[in-house]
Amino acid sequence: MIPVLKISDHQIIKNLIENAHPSQRTKEMGSLQNELRRAKIVDDKKIKDNVIQLNSYFEVREISSGNRLCFTLTLPADANLQDKKISILSPLGVALIGFQEGKEFEWQLPAGVRKFLIEKVSKSLPV
Repeated sequence: MIPVLKISDHQIIKNLIENAHPSQRTKEMGSLQNELRRAKIVDDKKIKDNVIQLNSYFEVREISSGNRLCFTLTLPADANLQDKKISILSPLGVALIGFQEGKEFEWQLPAGVRKFLIEKVSKSLPV
């Protein structure tokens, strides 16, 4: 699957990576940079609401266990696990950016690779 990013998110993420201090460079940042290189970039007005972008709310389910994760994808400064906000620089953030509702993806966890399904994506938290 090729991630789809809107122009403004692509630029924000690219600047985040380029302006990071060498001590802040992580494996995830390198992975995110690779995702940016292979992403399809579209006009902001043409991105679908069901594609995970910065500030998107999403729900994913681990296929084998049925466990569900619900988060909002944010910039690192806004990340807060208590508020269910994860950073674009987290392993899950890197794995999900640019993918749409209904797609399956694999994610490396300490217990091994697990398969997940993106069940819901929206621009804001559900009411």
